[in-house]
Amino acid sequence: MEVVAAPAVGGAKQVNPWAVALTVTLATFMELLDTSIANVSLPHIAGGLGRSFDETTWVLTSYLVANAVVLPMSAWLSRVFGRKRYYMISVGLFTATSFLCGIAPSLNFLVIFRVLQGIGGGGLAPVEQAILVDTFPATKRAAAFALYSVAIVTAPAIGPPLGGWITDSFSWRWVFFINVPIGLISLFLTNRLVSDPPAFKAEVAEAKRLGRLRIDYIGITLIALGFACLEVVLDRGQIDDWFGSRFISGMFIAAILALGFAIWWELRTPDPVVELALLSERNFAISNVFYFLFGFVLFGSTTMIPELLQSLYGYTATDAGLVLGPGAAVITVLAPMVAILTQKGKVKPRWLIAFSFAVVSASMFYYSSFTLQTDYFHFALARALQGFGYAFLFVPVSVLAYSYLPPAKNNKGSSLTNLFRNWGGSFGVAFITTVHERRTDLNSDRLSRTADSASPLFHARIDALTKSFEHLGFSHANASQHAQGMLYNQLNQQASMLGYMDCFRMMAVFSLIGIPLAFMTRSFRPGGGSAGGH
Repeated sequence: MEVVAAPAVGGAKQVNPWAVALTVTLATFMELLDTSIANVSLPHIAGGLGRSFDETTWVLTSYLVANAVVLPMSAWLSRVFGRKRYYMISVGLFTATSFLCGIAPSLNFLVIFRVLQGIGGGGLAPVEQAILVDTFPATKRAAAFALYSVAIVTAPAIGPPLGGWITDSFSWRWVFFINVPIGLISLFLTNRLVSDPPAFKAEVAEAKRLGRLRIDYIGITLIALGFACLEVVLDRGQIDDWFGSRFISGMFIAAILALGFAIWWELRTPDPVVELALLSERNFAISNVFYFLFGFVLFGSTTMIPELLQSLYGYTATDAGLVLGPGAAVITVLAPMVAILTQKGKVKPRWLIAFSFAVVSASMFYYSSFTLQTDYFHFALARALQGFGYAFLFVPVSVLAYSYLPPAKNNKGSSLTNLFRNWGGSFGVAFITTVHERRTDLNSDRLSRTADSASPLFHARIDALTKSFEHLGFSHANASQHAQGMLYNQLNQQASMLGYMDCFRMMAVFSLIGIPLAFMTRSFRPGGGSAGGH
């Protein structure tokens, strides 16, 4: 696997592996951007298509469901079609359906096109990661993952402000149209620069010779049903009152049954769609837990911070998105340095991972100390601190994941790591939306107890506000009414703020789980050739 340069189409010439890395990262950046860019455009989509806001949330749900279904099967699909061919099919489908989403005449058509777009997008990240592993030798792999880490952190961060700016300046349809030129460039470069490695071709040829590439209809059906139902539960649970809804309860039961049977079936079949047996390798299994923790906190906080700033501080979507910028900038600057530390073995990956989770946890605790008077600088500083922590995470975790994995399993391994990262994000967003609402209600109840008619502080505050309104020309009755309304709004704002701070504290504790796990990993040499055959 000591690949110094990737062979071009037909093997006629050698291609710089960094050209391959930039090519495949481009499409994955586009796909990850699309997971968050449409969020802020939903009210405009609802108005433009004449539907309610609740109905338009299926624009997000349909994409996530299709993405979740395809993601675990991407390794198997790339073996069936060929990795390069499947990657280009995915990019082409994503690009074409992006255009169709932009011209959709109704919500029904838009949801259908989003399902197809999710099917195309689900195959991009896992195949790209496998391409990076096979294109770069073990001694250079950390640097390649540094580039990849910048893409997966930056794309979700710039999605909301970019989506808000595009929608305000042009139309919600351009949120989808911007994917078209990027996709066409990616298709052209992929065709010119990317090829399937000899080891991958040999493995597929051997599998076909032995009859192991038969279509696993049962496995595919169970996985598709299970992950689709689970994604609906996570994405619609809070909207439909979780298990107070028969629909959500039914979806949850169906997800548990389907995934339970899928696990049993996939462990028995000779050539499974999802090779769960890979999780028996300790470093790979723990790495997937790290990916889950990473997705949980990163996507949860990336969803929560703009919402907090817009609802309580009056920020525009663009300004709220700019708060996320420093975190991505820090990762961009530090990623090359972390790659050098990792690939040269100057610091053991376990120490970098433990340090990363400690810093991320500290940043969440820092967020939890904020008040309604906190300014932009402190929010940006907290995000930069979070980015500083994540800068030391993704590269060593990516190297750790493949440390003992046989090269022939890279494709299936990348499918699982991306699955765990995406599910971490889905669980993180569901956790944030649910816990914030529940904690806000609890804090509102606690604060309202201090605002009763027998409270001297309550009366003093009402009297002060009433006099302020009277000075502005209000009658005593109107001034008293406005004073009580203002105090009620302040109480709700404070309760919501406390709810957000509770979420930050919980994510801080959740991040600490990664520290002891880091020291449970097996030792290996990042650039060595003994681990896993690399």
